[in-house]
Amino acid sequence: MKSKQKLLDMTYVALFAVVIAACSWISVPAAVPFTMQTFGVFMAVGTLGGKRGTLAVLVYLLLGTFGAPVFAGFTGGVGCILGSTGGYIVGFLASALTMWGLERLLGRSYPRLAFSMVAGLLVCYLFGTIWFMVVYAKGAEPMGMWAALCACVFPYVLPDLLKIALALTLCKRLSKAIKLNLDQVAG
Repeated sequence: MKSKQKLLDMTYVALFAVVIAACSWISVPAAVPFTMQTFGVFMAVGTLGGKRGTLAVLVYLLLGTFGAPVFAGFTGGVGCILGSTGGYIVGFLASALTMWGLERLLGRSYPRLAFSMVAGLLVCYLFGTIWFMVVYAKGAEPMGMWAALCACVFPYVLPDLLKIALALTLCKRLSKAIKLNLDQVAG
């Protein structure tokens, strides 16, 4: 039974890595592309829990880093990570880790999951904005924090909060289905 559980865990991790990739392909070009990647991250951690959800995000990042076209605009490779928006991509992992840590600390009730998603989003914004400022300054003149926030964060806050609301709704349903499935394998 334990090997079936591990196989099921790996399957869910792989499935949600693909979900995040598919979400990244839904993209509106901008300085920082508007994508559904954060929705995919929220879905992975919210549905699978901290450990498996974070592993799904890590698998997604590794696929993209090694060249699979899983990032926005069907891109991939180290260049995407090292580019001006790479901090937001790395921020997905920091977001997942934040959500996992808060899950362990606070539990997985619906309001706590909402709080952890918002906290994870803020961590992603932090990583991405600092990275954007550093990389942007290397190719052009330095950008202040306010200008970076206006370009890279403020336009995305409302859509990202809507993604959280949608993810919360879907996670609740999917978590029940997955828990039932996991219980059937374990029992």
